[in-house]
Amino acid sequence: MTERDPTIRPPPTPAPGGFRTSPFCLHLQSKKRFSLRGEPERESDLLDASQHCWCRRTMQAVGPDGERVDPQDCRTGRTCFASLA
Repeated sequence: MTERDPTIRPPPTPAPGGFRTSPFCLHLQSKKRFSLRGEPERESDLLDASQHCWCRRTMQAVGPDGERVDPQDCRTGRTCFASLA
């Protein structure tokens, strides 16, 4: 029997209706997100040691609303937020 790799998580559980949910904006990007299987559920899913992320709409560390891009801030309630579902 082979051992399970602890770094590989199962895909996120679909929300009612079959949609995956994530608390983060669709446009929030980081290097770590490129290798993520599924949608980010925690900040640690997005941030690596550099802690750098950017907005895919502006391609900068500042969003379209002029505010800093960060997993803590790129959530529901922000004027430029776009849901993954």
